[in-house]
Amino acid sequence: MSKASSQRGSVSVTGVLLHLLPAVLLFTLFAAVGILHVTSRVMVVDMGYRLSRAEAESRTLTRENDRLKLELATLKAPTRLERVAREQLGMSMPAGSAVVSLGADAPARASASASPDKPGVRVAGRGGAAR
Repeated sequence: MSKASSQRGSVSVTGVLLHLLPAVLLFTLFAAVGILHVTSRVMVVDMGYRLSRAEAESRTLTRENDRLKLELATLKAPTRLERVAREQLGMSMPAGSAVVSLGADAPARASASASPDKPGVRVAGRGGAAR
């Protein structure tokens, strides 16, 4: 009986490991799932910050684009262009005789004084003379 009682009382290392193995595997599985969950949440938060920065940059660029469109419209305004031409470039409106209007039926006198390579075209020069 001493042999039977000694076998029941003794615990082998292999037996303990076999009993602990499912618990260790379960703990490892929970730890891996937890790490994956935390990693995915960190990535989602990082992507949120990136998206927020991109939206802010988009708003800034849209505002800048709107400002540049307004500036372009201001610079292209006919009254501004006329003022710049008069004040900065020293231009003025041509005299009435220096302006020639070309229509579908050009006047005969304009055709007679036109250049041979461009029939019906009269170029206004300084002093009103045709070229």
